[in-house]
Amino acid sequence: MLAQEDAWVYLSDKENVSASIANPISILTQKAINRKNNHGVVIDERDIPVNEAYITALKNSTGITVMAKSKWFNAVHVRGSQTDIQALTSLTFVNTIHFADKSLNAKTTKAKHKQSQPSKLESTFTIFNYGSAANQIEMFNGDDLHLANYTGTGMTVAVLDSGFPNVHIMTSFQRLRDAGHVLGSYDFVNRDTDVYTSTTSSHGTWVLSVMAGYIENEFVGTAPDASYYLFITEDAPNENPVEESYWVEAAERADSLGVDVINTSLGYTTYDNSNYSYAPANMDGNTAYITKGANIAFEKGMLLVNSAGNSGRPTDPWQIVGAPADAAGVLSIGAVDAIGVLADFSSKGNATQPSHKPDVVAQGEASYIITENDVIATANGTSFSSPILAGGIVCLWQALPNKTNAEIMQLVRESGSQYTAPDYFLGYGIPDMQLALNMGLSVEDNENNDLNIFPNPTKGMIYISLPSDSTVLSAKIFNVLGEEINTFIISNSNNSIDVSRLSNGLYILKFETNKTSKLFKIIKN
Repeated sequence: MLAQEDAWVYLSDKENVSASIANPISILTQKAINRKNNHGVVIDERDIPVNEAYITALKNSTGITVMAKSKWFNAVHVRGSQTDIQALTSLTFVNTIHFADKSLNAKTTKAKHKQSQPSKLESTFTIFNYGSAANQIEMFNGDDLHLANYTGTGMTVAVLDSGFPNVHIMTSFQRLRDAGHVLGSYDFVNRDTDVYTSTTSSHGTWVLSVMAGYIENEFVGTAPDASYYLFITEDAPNENPVEESYWVEAAERADSLGVDVINTSLGYTTYDNSNYSYAPANMDGNTAYITKGANIAFEKGMLLVNSAGNSGRPTDPWQIVGAPADAAGVLSIGAVDAIGVLADFSSKGNATQPSHKPDVVAQGEASYIITENDVIATANGTSFSSPILAGGIVCLWQALPNKTNAEIMQLVRESGSQYTAPDYFLGYGIPDMQLALNMGLSVEDNENNDLNIFPNPTKGMIYISLPSDSTVLSAKIFNVLGEEINTFIISNSNNSIDVSRLSNGLYILKFETNKTSKLFKIIKN
């Protein structure tokens, strides 16, 4: 048998383009259409599926195995001998062919690998006992968003990873299953819907646990009330560029399903076949197939959160952030320990990358996870700092639904502990979700010219933005029993209230004019 090669076959056209764009429900779910419309994302030819007749013709070609497809690239990932792949150029619908082995291409091509991973109740407001998971959410004040009832409700997350063994039976995901929040699953490697019985890797289960796991009084994930799609794109025992193609195909499906946020705790740099491997210089934000796919996913309105990589130790020959975290459209997450000190394994950024990498950091050293055996344990890696923070970002976007993916990403960066002095180790630093929410609300208040308050929750001061048609308001604070605690007069020159002396808890703030009144739930902590 001749040596097998991997290649991307780019196709010339698609069918029914105009009709499909005019009737988008034929190619996208209503949720996807709504998300795109809400955020000004154009539905275009890239949203139209690959011509299945072309795929059938490729499958019927001598010596060719079709591994994956991409509507965004209008491409098909194939495997076969070099001769049989090159023979595909005789097909009229084949535009170009790019081999994963760059030396086989007449001009340019790309290739690449994945980063080594570590050994591997709602009412008016929500109060969780985070147990062992407390530090990793409190580090970026994600618990403040939970307290304000932003726990991921109504948001949809796709987790692109390796296997998710036992998620369908573990007690720590019982709350997730009972709520009907596992919306679907698919194994792009083996082409079936079973993602739960994998014996090659438990990585996806660990990753999901830090977002969606729940053990009362012992563990709470960072987005426990979000909904999730579970997609296997990583062929854990092997390193081959087809994994990039699986990832792009899964991202396309996530987009068509209306997913808001994708978490990927994978990265690609070198392969089992060294002819396919990337060099650090290729991590330029636009070379790897998966990186180019990630940039399209960003254009389509999704927010992509990705582990920066575990190659940062001085002895590691790789060092820098890998693909697809090198993409400008990806929020790349480095790792720190429990007190915010850089984890030595966390991959670094450099000046050749198109945006500052890593973007931000979260706890990835001694992160608390739940294993496939329903046991709380610790693990190391940016594989965990990424989903830990991704859950917080999901809650932030729930609180600011009118923001675009780019705006949410920028708020996260601007809330970072070293935003004014970023480096290639911590990026913009440890973000602050409460600060990001306050900044987002402040901007929205100015844009909407509406009455609003911030920060909320608060430890002391509450600031009020007044509509332009209001000069003076009366404000009253009530406790949860409806008892009036205090009265204030609010104006443009006196637009703050000091609640530092109030006991921690829930209060109602009521504003009144001679025309209308407005109520806010505030949380003092």
